[in-house]
Amino acid sequence: MKVQALSKAVRIAPSKALPLSRLLRGLPIAKALAITTFGRTKAAGLIRKTLKSAVANVENNAKLSADDFRVESVFIEQGPVMKRFWARSKGMVRPVKKATSHIRVVLTNDKSV
Repeated sequence: MKVQALSKAVRIAPSKALPLSRLLRGLPIAKALAITTFGRTKAAGLIRKTLKSAVANVENNAKLSADDFRVESVFIEQGPVMKRFWARSKGMVRPVKKATSHIRVVLTNDKSV
């Protein structure tokens, strides 16, 4: 059985969150939570929040024990981009693009992952 949780428009660039998401693939939930708890990056806290939401989905919606589940995948997808501008000399501006991400955590109780 697959259970997922999704965080949308999280204020971090996808390129900064991808390395941690690759580490978590296939890990048991307890180990994945430990890695994200002690991770030093902003991405660790954001992925941990989504991971805890997925665990809550398993326990409340599916009425199963979260101990049997593993992280099947963590998807970091491009979200909307906020466009801002910095003032420059002679009345010009410099565009600044502030990236956001969608974080999707998929848990499964298959042993083959």
